[in-house]
Amino acid sequence: MHETARARIPAQKVLRHSVRGQVLDALRAALVDGDLVPGEIYSGPALGERFGVSATPVREAMQQLALEGAVECLPNRGFRVVTRTPGVMAELAEVRALLEVPVMLRLARTVPSEGWAALRPAAAATVEAAEAGDLAGYAEADRRFHREVLALAGNAQLLQVAEELHRRAQWPLPGAARTPRAVLVAEAGEHTALLEALVAGDLALSDSLIHAHAHAQA
Repeated sequence: MHETARARIPAQKVLRHSVRGQVLDALRAALVDGDLVPGEIYSGPALGERFGVSATPVREAMQQLALEGAVECLPNRGFRVVTRTPGVMAELAEVRALLEVPVMLRLARTVPSEGWAALRPAAAATVEAAEAGDLAGYAEADRRFHREVLALAGNAQLLQVAEELHRRAQWPLPGAARTPRAVLVAEAGEHTALLEALVAGDLALSDSLIHAHAHAQA
């Protein structure tokens, strides 16, 4: 593995229980933060050393990331982080909008005010992570907010597909600058504004904010 690539991954130890899950969470966070660099090759033993675990849970976690399309397996070499293009990211944004917007518009007309009010903690979590400039934490909170909104539709298959698309859309482009804190705060504010419009039953404003939020992520 390229030494400079190794150096970008924060050294951290993980607890022995649920090792694979913790390693997977850490690797997912590293993808969002840009610590796992697109195009770079990483080996299981080297990453295991960084996390203080054996290579086995790292390889298992990387295999899961391969299923999610984040990395590709290279026999006897390790795992290469997949390189995205602006075109691919635009396609992901388009598919997400086609999937989520109609559902959210329907939910805006069918879910009672108290149902929306119950999502305030999820929206607040995105604001908290954004204000802290925690990119990986914001990514998780953002997925949670969208997941809780879509869960109101009661469709498990929708949730699974939407979650995968959302996660893929959060991986940065090669060489992309770290998302500024101000951008995260603005996006989190969109969650809060939308939720309050839904709680108030303001359908016109809700529709406008739903479309605007989807467009902003395209």
